[in-house]
Amino acid sequence: MLSDLYTPKQLDTFRFAVNNDYFMLINHGAKRTGKTVLDNDLFLYELRRIKKIAAVQGVENPQYILAGADLGALNRNVLIELSNKYGIEFHFDKFNRFKLFGVQVCCFGHSKINDLGRIRGMTAYGAYINEGTMAKQEVFDEIKSRCSGNGARMLIDTNPDNPEHWLKKDFIDKADGKTIKAVQYRLDDNTFLSERYKQNMKETTPSGMFYDRNIEGMWVMGEGAVYRDFNAKIHYISRAELQKINFVKYIAGVDWGYEHFGAIVLIGKDDQGSYYLIREVARQFEEIDFWLEQAQAIKAEYGNITFYCDSARPEYVKKFKKNGLRAVNANKAVLSGIERVAQLYKQNKLRIVDDVDRFRDEIYMYVWNEKTGEPVKQFDDVQDAIRYAIYTDENRGGVSILK
Repeated sequence: MLSDLYTPKQLDTFRFAVNNDYFMLINHGAKRTGKTVLDNDLFLYELRRIKKIAAVQGVENPQYILAGADLGALNRNVLIELSNKYGIEFHFDKFNRFKLFGVQVCCFGHSKINDLGRIRGMTAYGAYINEGTMAKQEVFDEIKSRCSGNGARMLIDTNPDNPEHWLKKDFIDKADGKTIKAVQYRLDDNTFLSERYKQNMKETTPSGMFYDRNIEGMWVMGEGAVYRDFNAKIHYISRAELQKINFVKYIAGVDWGYEHFGAIVLIGKDDQGSYYLIREVARQFEEIDFWLEQAQAIKAEYGNITFYCDSARPEYVKKFKKNGLRAVNANKAVLSGIERVAQLYKQNKLRIVDDVDRFRDEIYMYVWNEKTGEPVKQFDDVQDAIRYAIYTDENRGGVSILK
């Protein structure tokens, strides 16, 4: 029975999709709610449907657009999932196309403006856009304009973003339930998840914007302090207490500065997976030689640890490397990095030695810009360095050590 395969929310959406002649179906909302699972199945349904339409028209080789943030994400989110679920083998040609159910499926990235030129000129009988908010608006619009084949439809799934995002304002907010159908998902809509799992997700998701987006599926902006779960009574630790911790790893984060503060932070990781800010060096009006001296002193005391550096000053990073330091370009993904640090505060797995100075100045002044949806670029230097170190160390794939 379909109720064994889909949640009630998915089943309602599936029934709408197979019984109505819509143009755009947008499944949006919280993580882990089955949006992509459903769209993957509807993608297969759409290929069979448009093959029949094209056959009636005498079109032997109908084309369909499958787009993700990049081809790697598309493979992970859609193709591997379909292969695992149904045993489908995808055989690509040199143009990143494959044929399935008699339809030529053309795969594209959508998150970079140079993806635009690869899509122009074709006639498509539909499109499936995974991770819609990551698409460049110009690329999204081009995909939409290409869907001119008879009976063409668009499937879109996405997590929430800024409520001023073009996908929200131009399409979700204008959904009429006929031409555009938008379905919002909350974590609790996924009845296949155990109550234990859902409760764990709720208790470990940072308060504020991340909770509202990831659990409630809401399109909201950040407001107030970025790290709302930081609690001075819980998260500060004394030097004496720090001596009792069994550290198994040390890393460093570097945020370059001059007029504003530059910062190097030393972070230790214990045998339970918790992090500790052990040392901060934060100064204004210092040249590279000062930061090199500080980094070499840390290396002398803690060994040949990795320094995750702001890539804004590549000549500084290269100088670190030239002088024997293990210097790595940091992964500077802002929201993903902040979410990870915020999660550690929520879980009480990131603690700060209590004799820091600049950190204390920043932590409550590090706030969201309610217009842009990103942090205000003030009181962020030590905060950025912490994020660079932790987030990059946990996501080393794709980060290169500078030569």
